[in-house]
Amino acid sequence: MSAQLTVACTSDFSGLVRGKAFNSDDLDKKITAGIGWTPTNVQITCFDTISESPYGALGDLVLRPDMDTLVKSDLPDGTQMSFLLGDILELDGQPWECCTRGILRAAIADLERASDLELRVSFEHEFMLPGGRGTRGFTLDGFLERQVFGEALFRALAGAGIQPDGFFREFGPDQMEITVPPQPALRAADEAVMLREITRATAASMGDRATFSPLWSPDVVGNGVHIHVSLWRKDGSPVTWSESGQDGLSEVASSFVAGMLAHMPAAVALTAPSVLSFQRLVPHRWSAAFNNLGAQDREAGVRICPVTAQDKATRARQFNVEFRAADATASPYLALAALVAAGTLGIRDRLVAPAASSEDLSLLSASDLAKRGIQRLPTDLGSALDAFLADEALSSTFPTRMPDIYVAHKRGEIAHVSGMSEEQCFAAYAATY
Repeated sequence: MSAQLTVACTSDFSGLVRGKAFNSDDLDKKITAGIGWTPTNVQITCFDTISESPYGALGDLVLRPDMDTLVKSDLPDGTQMSFLLGDILELDGQPWECCTRGILRAAIADLERASDLELRVSFEHEFMLPGGRGTRGFTLDGFLERQVFGEALFRALAGAGIQPDGFFREFGPDQMEITVPPQPALRAADEAVMLREITRATAASMGDRATFSPLWSPDVVGNGVHIHVSLWRKDGSPVTWSESGQDGLSEVASSFVAGMLAHMPAAVALTAPSVLSFQRLVPHRWSAAFNNLGAQDREAGVRICPVTAQDKATRARQFNVEFRAADATASPYLALAALVAAGTLGIRDRLVAPAASSEDLSLLSASDLAKRGIQRLPTDLGSALDAFLADEALSSTFPTRMPDIYVAHKRGEIAHVSGMSEEQCFAAYAATY
């Protein structure tokens, strides 16, 4: 069955996907000409308020969809969702300063100029399907409860060219996780956007509701987005692992990781950018509370992931690191752009990653942490936004006006929930994401 309407979409500062529909028969025309877009749309918060905007009622842009992102997914209720992702451009075809996909494109190009290397990325997604039987973490019984949904989701994802490699019952109440193989950086972010939308649509078509909110309630584990990254030469050979490198990191990977760590307190403004995010980024929640490197430590800011291969060649291809201070309130494009920019700064500044920690950092004093170059991550969104603006090295990698516009967007979000009770705040984010 063919969909009569297709939607050209963008993932915006709120991490939500917005767009305009058109007759599917006009797809080729829209690929060439694009669709009109309004600059102030970027300041629509996740709660449909509009933050302070430098654009006002002025200006026009073009949202040009990318044919390589076309999704045609068959849903369980017999309908089909059809959409594409795209870039927001100025009328002369130049990238727009607040296009999240364009910002990631620029960060990837900057990394390639600095290192002549490419990044491969995989996003792991956690979400909840409320209405099940509660806590049955990792059990066969818990999986069987959602097997029909999982199989429907896999069929729908096939319509986006996405082939997940894992789907399982996570620890939290009614919590699931889905993993996908690594892809080149831009495609990985595209797939992350597609996967969330397809997951929500599949659940809705079955009478369920999926939520990727970072916290469902204060007393349960949250939903994170774990971002796995590895560096590769353009000939397809891996360069992240070194047999003689500290903690297995090659020299260039050590610099990339060191950059991520150095700029993590600022980067979380883009990777975990909601008021609730910072109630999850605390010690003992199996998330991340410090800008530390950990060896197979699920509370590290950056985790060195285990590999199973014994031979060197396969080991080098499997080796990767995982950024853990992220969630689905972030646009995948902005979250990944922040990490790529921070890693590129590490390469340019020839930083060296510290030795991986292996203890409970929450037990160390502030002075002991400082001696080791470890910082507590910001404890609220406002502080994270301040850190982003204060980190001029990182913020200056973005288009000139973008950091201030982004911060204004997020301060509008903070203002919207400031008068809410805790219960109302959790409910608002759960309904939105």
